[in-house]
Amino acid sequence: MNKLIRIGTRGSDLALWQANHVKNQLEHLGFEVSITILKTQGDNIQHLSFDKLEGKGFFTKEIEEALLNKSVDLAVHSHKDLPTTNPAGLVIAAVSDREDPADLMLVRKDFVDKTKLFTVKEGAKVGTSSLRRRTQLQCFRADITVEDLRGNVPTRIQKLRDGLYDAIVIAYAGVERLKLDISDLHTYKIPAWQMVPAPAQGVLALQVREEDQHLIDALSSLNNVEIQHRIAVERGVLNLFDGGCQLPLGVYCEKENNTFKVSVSKAENAHKAPVRMYFESDSNVGMHQHIVKAFKSIQPKNVFISSGESDFTFFQKSLRDNGFKVQAESLIEVNAVPFKEFPKTDWIFFNSKNAARFFFASKPEIGNSKIAAVGIATATYIRSLGFDVSFVGEEHSTKITAKSFAKKLQKESVLFPQSKQSLQTIAANIPAEQRFVLDVYETVEKDDKLELDCEIIVFTSPSNVRAFLQKNTLEEKKVISIGSATAFSLQGVTCAEHHVARKPSELCLLEKVYELCVVL
Repeated sequence: MNKLIRIGTRGSDLALWQANHVKNQLEHLGFEVSITILKTQGDNIQHLSFDKLEGKGFFTKEIEEALLNKSVDLAVHSHKDLPTTNPAGLVIAAVSDREDPADLMLVRKDFVDKTKLFTVKEGAKVGTSSLRRRTQLQCFRADITVEDLRGNVPTRIQKLRDGLYDAIVIAYAGVERLKLDISDLHTYKIPAWQMVPAPAQGVLALQVREEDQHLIDALSSLNNVEIQHRIAVERGVLNLFDGGCQLPLGVYCEKENNTFKVSVSKAENAHKAPVRMYFESDSNVGMHQHIVKAFKSIQPKNVFISSGESDFTFFQKSLRDNGFKVQAESLIEVNAVPFKEFPKTDWIFFNSKNAARFFFASKPEIGNSKIAAVGIATATYIRSLGFDVSFVGEEHSTKITAKSFAKKLQKESVLFPQSKQSLQTIAANIPAEQRFVLDVYETVEKDDKLELDCEIIVFTSPSNVRAFLQKNTLEEKKVISIGSATAFSLQGVTCAEHHVARKPSELCLLEKVYELCVVL
């Protein structure tokens, strides 16, 4: 084959980084490589948001035309920008390794509030180019304003610095690849399981003419087969929903212990909250078809959740926007238990946000004590108060947390601020001479009679379980517990079905509700 390979690319900083990255790889293989910069519809039209542009592939069409007319030999694309069907005569010869696919929240320092989700102040103006991000952001944070944001990565960041926005959300991959200095901004990387990325986000696609078999063979050494299998699920879902890159759809596939694990967020339109679902399979074959069929087979039901109207807002808005009836009512009241003194220990372990809230409300002197938390949510809350967290446990298993913390603890002492009614799941695994407990709050059952009209009941704490069972039964209900401690409180209780969320979070509770409402 001809030793010269002509790469076609857009002219943005990120596109050129991507093209040069592939150029360097090919030169290492012994090829001569040149780069041709091409303008696309997405580059030429800057005054409209992406959802206002006609058709699909507005960052790729002109480059694909250059491939077909043989003015270039290889196109390097951000895979998430590509339509799911190649034009006749073109194929994807290779996909790259995957950069971290998470989204990144960048916040001007004056608008940082670490006590709020994503660390941005109430009322902030947040810019994004993506309907996927918009629908998820609006559901997480109804108190912020989400506005359109256009431009390449450096341009978007400069618009933030210029005060046109208080915060912006962009792909972490772009910032990381360009090695941009953003030290003047506050950064918060949003976990992919929380804000689901676009299909194939963080992956490069190497597109060539189908007839160029020698080039296809040459590119095979650059292909990441594992990533190819994972994004086949993500883009397969996108294809079956007949969506372009502006469909309010997030799909993220991981592979762990030979199991494909897929998180999906899909909104009907820009104004509706997304449906959230989660799937597992030991094979990726046909997985995209199963996912889309499940989404199309959801039948809304009546749901009760043991939380107040101001809690679990994503959970409630998502279900209500998608035809569910939701009754939200906490069955308990949480009150402070006053304390004055407590033993000075090497560690302080918090098993809930309430434990941290009531403990730190008294402004205690903790000296050099290290802090541990049962999971990410509790750790994030403690950090928002200005304290370091030296140990964060596994959210999905208190048993794993107890064992790993006990191993780390060795002979050191630990204080457990807790509820009066605590099951002491973690503390029980620590030798008696090393552990100390301190009651900082208590739960009190409400006397109100509960009138229920639901098929599914969601319990958010052991205390709510105990309060519910004082006056009600679960025999004909499907029940979901937020975690293992809540599930333990239901041992021996008869119900139609009992499920435990894969992580103790409202999103995982929501995924489980939708799963129980799929009727195939």
